Amino acid sequence: MSRLTDTRAFAHYPTPGIALSVFLMIAARLGSLHALEQGRPRPGWICRLGSPLASADTIGRVFTRIQTEPLRDVLHALYDRLKRNKALGPSRGYDVLILDGHESNASFRRRCSGCLERRLSDGRVQYYHRLVLAMIAGKPAPFLLDLEPQRKGEDEVACSTRLLERLLATYPRTFNLVLADGLYVKGPLVSLLRRHHKHVVFVLKDERRDLLKDARGIFAGQAPTVVREGTVVRQIWDVEDLTTWPAFAPVRVVRSVETRTRVRQRDRQEETLQTEWIWMTTIPQAETSGPMIVRLGHARWMIENRAFRELATYWHADHVYRHHPRAIEAFWLMVLLALNLFRAFYTLNLKPAFRDRHTQIYIASLVAADFIHHGPSP
Repeated sequence: MSRLTDTRAFAHYPTPGIALSVFLMIAARLGSLHALEQGRPRPGWICRLGSPLASADTIGRVFTRIQTEPLRDVLHALYDRLKRNKALGPSRGYDVLILDGHESNASFRRRCSGCLERRLSDGRVQYYHRLVLAMIAGKPAPFLLDLEPQRKGEDEVACSTRLLERLLATYPRTFNLVLADGLYVKGPLVSLLRRHHKHVVFVLKDERRDLLKDARGIFAGQAPTVVREGTVVRQIWDVEDLTTWPAFAPVRVVRSVETRTRVRQRDRQEETLQTEWIWMTTIPQAETSGPMIVRLGHARWMIENRAFRELATYWHADHVYRHHPRAIEAFWLMVLLALNLFRAFYTLNLKPAFRDRHTQIYIASLVAADFIHHGPSP
């Protein structure tokens, strides 16, 4: 935090102190800059900040000028520390990176220079912000690695490619497998990963693709492998060395038809649900089995459950603290840092018996109480 700077010519409030106050606000899950301002933290915390607590307007203004690369350096230092301490292990035998896009906010009136635009069916123009998040699916807890805002005139794949280029330069050995939705099945992105010797597992769901059509033709002549996991029965087809797409050749396609039985809550009647999943991967059959590819493919939902949903519901990540493209990016990076530190503290520092008795929300309430009511001595 001490290396954080911004473009102000004369800084009455030092940038590290403002960044630390924002970090404490997020760690205490106060939800807004006004809640931080009205909370009036104890004098002990003021000493930690190095200056009096700035107003909400001042904090928002500073974050429109703050440099984001030092924030990424802090995330990188935290990842290195956890990795050296062997606190981040592989998932299912691979160092898995999960990519996905997220729309953080939308409005019909509020807009800034970084807003994306779309016209709805009723003719109204909506302004919104979207980003792509990268998460390491490590154990015992995932690690939120980095993010990249989507710019005007580009799609999510171009944004993801820019994020991957930075990750491959900054974290060259952090991951060896990338999981993503079918939207990311694009030549430049897959070629970039192959040049760096990274495997992929991407969803295939576009019926117009020749690769999917050829794979279905081969599946029709195969007998599936049947795997039962709890209440789910999976029929798995697996074919490799497909050369339909020269940019991707050779690739492997795995299909899973999954049948599960559940009891409806409204009338307690049993019903059977069936879903179909198809993945394209560069992992050969000799290295990983078809059922393992299915499990890896489903692991992509971890970014939805353990990242976006948790960030928006419990960490106020979708709150617009200041409607400015740099401020939105900087606040999101601070949220990633706070969540990663909280998970490290929760999984590595707290005893299992204590974790069994108390929820993460309860632990967060203790952090907020310490920040507002107690705090370190001056």
